[in-house]
Amino acid sequence: MSPSPSTPVATPLDDIAFHVEQRGIDFIPENERWATPRNIGAMWAGSALNVEYFVYGAILMGFGFSFWTALSIIVIGNLSFVLLGFASLQGQEAGTTAFTITRASFGVRGARVMSVFNWLTQLGFEAEGLILIVGATIVLWTMSGLRATSLDKVAFIIVAAAVQAVLPYLGHATMVKVLRALIIPFGCIFVVMAFVAVDHGHGSFPASEFYGGWPVYMAGLAFTIALSGLGWTECGNDYTRYLPRDAHRGAVVGWIFLATAVPEILMMTLGALTFTFLTTGQQNTIAYGSNPFSAFQQQTLIPHWLVAVFMVFAIVQLFGINSLDLYSSGVSLQAMGLRLKRYQAVVLDSCIAGALTIYATFGSSFFTFMKIFVGVIIVWISPWFGIFMTDWVLRKFRYNPQHLQRTGPDSLYFGARGVNWNAIVAFVMGMVVSLMAYSKQNPPINFPFHWMTPIANLWGSSCSGPLVHGQCTAGWYGGADFSVYLGIGVASGLYALLELATGYVKKQVATQKELEPELYS
Repeated sequence: MSPSPSTPVATPLDDIAFHVEQRGIDFIPENERWATPRNIGAMWAGSALNVEYFVYGAILMGFGFSFWTALSIIVIGNLSFVLLGFASLQGQEAGTTAFTITRASFGVRGARVMSVFNWLTQLGFEAEGLILIVGATIVLWTMSGLRATSLDKVAFIIVAAAVQAVLPYLGHATMVKVLRALIIPFGCIFVVMAFVAVDHGHGSFPASEFYGGWPVYMAGLAFTIALSGLGWTECGNDYTRYLPRDAHRGAVVGWIFLATAVPEILMMTLGALTFTFLTTGQQNTIAYGSNPFSAFQQQTLIPHWLVAVFMVFAIVQLFGINSLDLYSSGVSLQAMGLRLKRYQAVVLDSCIAGALTIYATFGSSFFTFMKIFVGVIIVWISPWFGIFMTDWVLRKFRYNPQHLQRTGPDSLYFGARGVNWNAIVAFVMGMVVSLMAYSKQNPPINFPFHWMTPIANLWGSSCSGPLVHGQCTAGWYGGADFSVYLGIGVASGLYALLELATGYVKKQVATQKELEPELYS
């Protein structure tokens, strides 16, 4: 029998900074919910001043945009962090993690399938962070006069994988405290870098002669949305579960949005502006090379001491953001039904992420890794997010925390043999449509399976050669990427229609009202 939400199952001091957190996906009692919306915002801000977004800004310029066109995409794309704010409101209500809450919409067993998707995504983010950590380490190694051999690179990866597990191993309170403490020092180094970029950057940087116009603009926007607000929505509730149930929802959304959108707009803009004053060869290196940081070794405009300091700061900050990914991937493993303690899941994921990083480091470039990863994020998170949010609205923004913790037929949210087929059907259709609308220009390289993307290929889109070396032409719509919007819209709309037809959620809401009538008065 799962514990009642009103019954504490551990001491109120379970989640203490620099102590191993014992919590997994179980319910957080009210007397242990120490966080405030501002605390959560500070944690996100500490991770948002991150060099990953610097690299994303440089990669975005590699689409062929002018600086001002890229800036418009950066601003619009990062407004998607409001999605993270709204996808963080369920944790305070349910007192548990995102993919335990997903049991309400997909059923207990259906949610396990969704947890697999999320686990794989978090592993991808962890590997991305490790690749950049190793890349920055190699730059420092080379600047010191040494040559990084293959054995050295493997050693760097193993050490980095071990180090990155420390913060998520200690838990939520430790990450909040450390990430909040990093805001000021990292803000300072990025301000210094901004002065250099403003001094040497070219706001008049023109679009590439191969820039494909509207379709490529939409591809760049999808790229930015996937790696900003949308790409974090599945993690939000893993941290807001430490908020009191009555925490002001507007404050939660506001603090999270400001703490993420503003820093990451600044970081991507800094990356895009830095791209403009590197030579052509170095631009290609930072946007498409195996190590985006290698361009800093070849330039002469940024002092080498500043490059070294920047690389050190980048490494530390990348460890910080990877702690969020590891924490969420760990609780996703538990939500899949594996009988692992949270810290055991963190150790397992660190090992797997390290192996993925070794493969990516020696088997492909960073850009190749990212172009596959962006597509994976868009195609599954878009429909999941649409269903997750629609289900929350249909339930009148309420869950029963006790029943979310149950995994047997006695759970209100168990479903038909453990599955809510309305959600599964809507999710599959959303994935199919999202894939059909995924542009072959996102990322900017020829997509070999054009027959899989008929919506994106409507009305005369054609490309000859990769976008960075070839020419793309299209009609007013052909080739434009609508995968994010159609993925969310189709899944959300179909789920609402199926629920309206079957009354499945409506019956559960009636039971929820009987269990907690005071919340519906």
